[in-house]
Amino acid sequence: MHDIRLIRDDPQAFDAGLARRGVAPQSAAILAADASLRALQTEMQAAQARRNEASKAIGQAMAKGDKETAEALKAEVAAFKDKLPEQEAAEREQLAALHDILAALPNLPAADVPEGEDEEGNVEIARWGTPRSFDFKPREHADFAPALGLDFETAAKMSGARFAFLKGPMARLERALGQFMLDKQTTEAGYTECATPLLVRDEAAFGTTQLPKFREDLFQTTDGMWLISTSEMSLTNAVREEILTEAELPLRMTALTPCFRSEAGSAGRDTRGYIRQHQFWKVELVSIVRPEDSDAELERKTRAAEGILEALGLPYRKMLLCAGDMGFAARKTYDLEVWLPGQGAYREISSCSNCGDFQARRMNTRFRREGAKGNEFVHTLNGSGLAVGRTLVAILENYQQADGSVDIPEALHSYMGGITRLEPNLT
Repeated sequence: MHDIRLIRDDPQAFDAGLARRGVAPQSAAILAADASLRALQTEMQAAQARRNEASKAIGQAMAKGDKETAEALKAEVAAFKDKLPEQEAAEREQLAALHDILAALPNLPAADVPEGEDEEGNVEIARWGTPRSFDFKPREHADFAPALGLDFETAAKMSGARFAFLKGPMARLERALGQFMLDKQTTEAGYTECATPLLVRDEAAFGTTQLPKFREDLFQTTDGMWLISTSEMSLTNAVREEILTEAELPLRMTALTPCFRSEAGSAGRDTRGYIRQHQFWKVELVSIVRPEDSDAELERKTRAAEGILEALGLPYRKMLLCAGDMGFAARKTYDLEVWLPGQGAYREISSCSNCGDFQARRMNTRFRREGAKGNEFVHTLNGSGLAVGRTLVAILENYQQADGSVDIPEALHSYMGGITRLEPNLT
């Protein structure tokens, strides 16, 4: 959510920031709605003051025996009383209208975010690892992983497309990946492990910006709850409507949870394989920090995600997203893209974002500095550390062998109970 005071102070800068996101100017409409609301509130305050003054004057007139004046004042007070509900209803309506305008607008990009309309404008920052040279033509995981236990047909019988049924060592490998990531983030990167709800209410989904804009990408239950599309929704909302002390910051939380997405806007994309699923596991990294610490925290968070890829020996590149390709709540984002030899391309496996105070304003989450009287909004950050299913795909494709087997990275051996290779079922 945007700070209306900043829009009042510099509407041109606000519109310029929106323009970088491909959004038409909005400040004129916002300021008009704001002016109308403030005028109404001024009128209400003046009416309340006059009502109080008239009420006091009634007693004075009665004390003087001036019944005529007293009756006139009573009529005036009654008129104010009749009008007040109308004014309060109008205020609620105008507040809601202004709120809806602001809620529909994305965060403004940071100054160092590159210009660009889409992924073509993203800037490569660094690469790690050398893609493996194969002595055979590497295949995409969807072509050989079913023989290893990544079963799409069984899942389709019960759930339809974009679900998978993992069996045997394949299922164990996915579980091992999640545990490995969680262990590494808690023991090395300083995140606190959390077990969160998988269902949240409207206000939580609004706080982390899934509502109202991305309603169609969510699954909703019959009683109005929302299945989380990422545990960012539950982790970040852990501090909603709180006033934290400065000593409590930074807060760093992580969770390994299933995530649920309808993928309403991705028809035709990655329909084969395990890249884009309705249900998947992910290790999420959330930070709550002081405003002056959020830029450094983004670098720290991204490094924590990079450490997983490096420990697994998976080549990747780090991309700084341009203004037009960032997520709705982000002011700056790094994507990590892992090399998939079957596709011959780098594909996103983690996205780490600094949201500034954008989510905090929607959640009303603040902190108080030591010795200060007022409160400030915190900054929130989130990132994947990592998406488990996509990491599984990366291992399958990067560690595949000519006979259809897949070597398991050494970092996972202690999690696999002695299994060091996935062998195809050739029977």
